[in-house]
Amino acid sequence: MRRVPVPARPHRLAVFCGALALVASCGWQGQADEGPLPGAPRGVTAEAGSATSVHVMWNAVAASQGIDGYEVYRGTTKVKEVPGDEHMVDVPRLRPSTTYSFTVRARDTDGRVGPPSEQVRATTAAAGATDRAAPTAPGAVEGRVVGSRAVQLSWSAAKDDRGVASYDIHQGGTKIHSVSGNQTATVVTGLRPGTRYTFTVRARDAADNASPASTPVRLTTPGTDEGRGTAPSGFRATTHRGDADGAYYIDLSWVPPRTDGVVTEYQVHLDGKAATSVVFAGDAPREKATYSFYAGSEAGVSHRVRLRARLPDGTWGGFSAERTVTTGETER
Repeated sequence: MRRVPVPARPHRLAVFCGALALVASCGWQGQADEGPLPGAPRGVTAEAGSATSVHVMWNAVAASQGIDGYEVYRGTTKVKEVPGDEHMVDVPRLRPSTTYSFTVRARDTDGRVGPPSEQVRATTAAAGATDRAAPTAPGAVEGRVVGSRAVQLSWSAAKDDRGVASYDIHQGGTKIHSVSGNQTATVVTGLRPGTRYTFTVRARDAADNASPASTPVRLTTPGTDEGRGTAPSGFRATTHRGDADGAYYIDLSWVPPRTDGVVTEYQVHLDGKAATSVVFAGDAPREKATYSFYAGSEAGVSHRVRLRARLPDGTWGGFSAERTVTTGETER
């Protein structure tokens, strides 16, 4: 089969500047002489950690000037600032049974602050009678390496007389993540190849009582960065012919990689070269993602296609399997 370059279709770019956007066309633009402002953080989530605290997470933002820090807002009030290499924070001193809204803004090394993220909401747990009894330590903690920059942790549920509100994951002596009390597994990304790590898990109840640490899990990431554990899975590619224009389109579908945050951006490679970046605004898909793009007007043209995800820590994950499609035919 012949392989030919994909014809440019610049007039289609505007179609994606909504729920699905092409980064180059829809990015936040600042003054030209200073470079663009930092973009709005994506993948922001908020989860109640107790009756008086909420855990806020977001994806790392790339900026031409570098990211100096992030500002976290509760409503219109700035409540936290964190360094640029951190992408999560606990917001304490909240009221029980109350819904709060949060946004995050990135600040570059020139001190310029980008636009706010989408607003997310979380409702704190109800306050019960005085509770001084901490949950038991999570049991049966296990871990496995999933590539050179990620590990998967799982544990059995802790016990508490009034219920577990959340679990905190610690790397060494530092808390690096929190998940809800009904979750007993997570994937930690942003690790370094060829490095030994120690993880423990603690349970928290609605009164903010923390359990003892679980038995530690020690894992060593491999020294090569093949990225298999962070690659999209179930990748499929087919083609179809448009009814309106008679042109051919490549249709992609995949399962997003499991991470400790939300994946909002993917890079599509066509015939060995980066073709486009796809950004999901709003609720990014977690179970199955799809995307379709123009592939020319000629039938019988073959293309190789694969993609990778930008992980919440700002790094690129591993590539999916590569598929070959021919316009007018199904995938091979």
